[in-house]
Amino acid sequence: MNRNEIADIIRQTGVVPAVRVASADEAHFAVEAIASGGIPVVEITTTVPGCLDVIMHLIKHHPKMVVGAGTVLDLEMAQKCVDAGAQFLTAPGFDCAIVEFAAKHDIPSMPGALTPTEVVTAWRTGADFVKVFPCGQVGADSYIRALTRSLPQIPLIAAGGVDQQNAEAFILAGATAIGVGTQLIPTEAIQRRQAKRVRELAMRFAKFVKEARERVPVKKMPPAAAILSALHCTASK
Repeated sequence: MNRNEIADIIRQTGVVPAVRVASADEAHFAVEAIASGGIPVVEITTTVPGCLDVIMHLIKHHPKMVVGAGTVLDLEMAQKCVDAGAQFLTAPGFDCAIVEFAAKHDIPSMPGALTPTEVVTAWRTGADFVKVFPCGQVGADSYIRALTRSLPQIPLIAAGGVDQQNAEAFILAGATAIGVGTQLIPTEAIQRRQAKRVRELAMRFAKFVKEARERVPVKKMPPAAAILSALHCTASK
């Protein structure tokens, strides 16, 4: 798959589970459970021991899954993740070099940002999505709503503080997708190998996104936003 195809799957799915666990075995278990719950996208953070081997294994044995690398903080790790087969790169912060690296390798990037200036900078550099992190600590869905009102052309992923109580609210506020960690992949469920619990949570979060999207009215992009979007597309080529 190319960059646009991968980005489309992420956009359509609307949920990006962040697998941040204590071992490679736990990562494999978590991904199996998530996949069985109908979510075909997963982010393996570089904090997982043996993360590169996990990514490589998933790419080989789960061809229908979109497998990305998370917490990618420098170009050296970005290269290792791409060599392992990672299909998108994300991090809690923004690094221009990593965004450009991802574009060069024809895969989406999802840098983290918080302020409007950081969000716009990441987008104009060529990011496919901008992960607003940690949005739960700075106004949650009301903050996402404020950003999307001013920057409707930028696809935002709400992350950091997303749970079952506010998942729908983030989508209704304008988020393209939500990034979810332990609220979807509870540490206890992983340690006790409770696959059914993780599967049900995956199904639940996917349902939250689906139902929220059905309630969101279709909006036309304003002329100014359309111009900025065109500038972004030109800059990212």
